[in-house]
Amino acid sequence: MLKPKKKLGQNFLINKEIAIRIVNCISSFKQINTIEVGPGEGALTKYLLAKTKLLKIIEIDKEAVEHLKSRFPEANIVHKDFLTYELNSKNLFKFIIVGNFPYNISTQILFKVLENRNRVTELVGMFQKEVAERICSLPNSKKYGIPSVLLQAFYNCEELFDVEPKNFRPIPKVNSTVIKLSRKQNCNFDCDYKKFMFVVKSSFLHRRKKMKNSLKNLTNFDQSSIKNFANKRAEELTVNNFIQITKVIYTQ
Repeated sequence: MLKPKKKLGQNFLINKEIAIRIVNCISSFKQINTIEVGPGEGALTKYLLAKTKLLKIIEIDKEAVEHLKSRFPEANIVHKDFLTYELNSKNLFKFIIVGNFPYNISTQILFKVLENRNRVTELVGMFQKEVAERICSLPNSKKYGIPSVLLQAFYNCEELFDVEPKNFRPIPKVNSTVIKLSRKQNCNFDCDYKKFMFVVKSSFLHRRKKMKNSLKNLTNFDQSSIKNFANKRAEELTVNNFIQITKVIYTQ
């Protein structure tokens, strides 16, 4: 039994029924590589290995790696930090990401997913409940923000089920939620991603401001070109609205 490391945000899942349920939420393992991030003691690993041979396990903790190798000698285990691990491999053209993610790096994991959005077909993972709600929230909600817009531009985001603290070791002080991100098949994203991200971040920097004030120092553009959105706040706009605004601003 491993001793959880607080600095790594380790809270090991100890309920096998929940582990099975998470693995069963993955749409399809057929001929698609799967990456498990931060497996810890291997609560999910056991059931993932029963589903697919195309599994790569990435774990930063040396003791956890040694534990996993002894428990699953057949597994492909990589002792690396997922956040710095190079995913541009010919053997990882398309892949699924799954995990009981450490809360302290969960947002960084999501931004890495966005960096590899054309290759990550699906993500099923455990997040702090508040983070999960922000990812999946819709416009006109206080929880709707930068992660919501950026991820929903490319993924269908779904809250699957909540997990109580008692199902972990040690018991966390927060509630957890399992979510699923599924890459959109027909994604009408026809603007530059970096410019889109800049517009979204600028819009939510002062979320109570109206768009005409949030964007006035963004670049030299005709304010009248966004007249349909000028008096709205960022939290009122859809993903497509932000795409429209980005296109208008950067094509003048």
